[in-house]
Amino acid sequence: MAASSYSYSYSSSSSRVQPMLLVFSSLLGSSLLFMAASSSADLHQDVDITWGDGRARILDNGQLLTLSLDKASGSGFQSKNQYLFGNIHMQLKLVPGNSAGTVTAYYLSSQGSTHDEIDFEFLGNLSGDPYILHTNVFSQGKGNREQQFYLWFDPTADFHTYSILWNPQRIIFSVDGTPIREFKNAESVGVAYPKNQPMRIYSSLWNADDWATRGGLVKTDWTQAPFTASYRNFKADEACVWSSGSSSCGSSSGSTSSWLSQELDSTSQERLRWVQKNYMIYNYCADAKRFPQGLPPECSLS
Repeated sequence: MAASSYSYSYSSSSSRVQPMLLVFSSLLGSSLLFMAASSSADLHQDVDITWGDGRARILDNGQLLTLSLDKASGSGFQSKNQYLFGNIHMQLKLVPGNSAGTVTAYYLSSQGSTHDEIDFEFLGNLSGDPYILHTNVFSQGKGNREQQFYLWFDPTADFHTYSILWNPQRIIFSVDGTPIREFKNAESVGVAYPKNQPMRIYSSLWNADDWATRGGLVKTDWTQAPFTASYRNFKADEACVWSSGSSSCGSSSGSTSSWLSQELDSTSQERLRWVQKNYMIYNYCADAKRFPQGLPPECSLS
């Protein structure tokens, strides 16, 4: 089960955050309307349902995937392909209503004790309270690089696009085309970077009421089950597929692989600052109490 081996380090800081800032900014412009390009691709061709005993389903001729959670079990899927760098998008609609105690995880990961991992996790909450979007980056088995955010919309009302751009220089997490986090390659200051281990996309919906909502104070209300999250429009055509020890990008060049050197332009940097100013609720690089011997070295990079 994907969830059972999932590493997580909870910070109680998120239980003390201020109420969600209900601000919409023209800064976001058309990015709020960003949708991954509609595709006729069949999810049957892209992913394998890996666990859940029927709780995960691919519907509508492969256009829609749903994961469900009840008291007996959650469910999950993984991509058929492995990737070594990519610009990967998926649209999600999260569990509505009282989702406290549930976690919808959507992440890239390799396997083993020294695995690499790039995480989106959506921590459920009581009805009317905002989801927390939790992000993390693992390199060679080391994580503890959490940043958490509120969203500027209701992620249960409709589908929204969650993207990971992973290239040799940086990892950029984006929501509806707006960057929310950038993790730069910091090998120059001794920080390992995910660049050698192919990763699959994994997603799961599971019960984590020992930590997910207010540090475990709020438990899952099973009278609301089944809980269901929905997925569509998986897009990974800008990605290096790893197969039989080689990359599909080995001989590519030109505009088709421009994402391999992509960075944030000035407009995207402004959007990133706006999100982090108004919606970031936890940043490990600002948690001096957690790191009494000094903040991690990558935190010193601009």
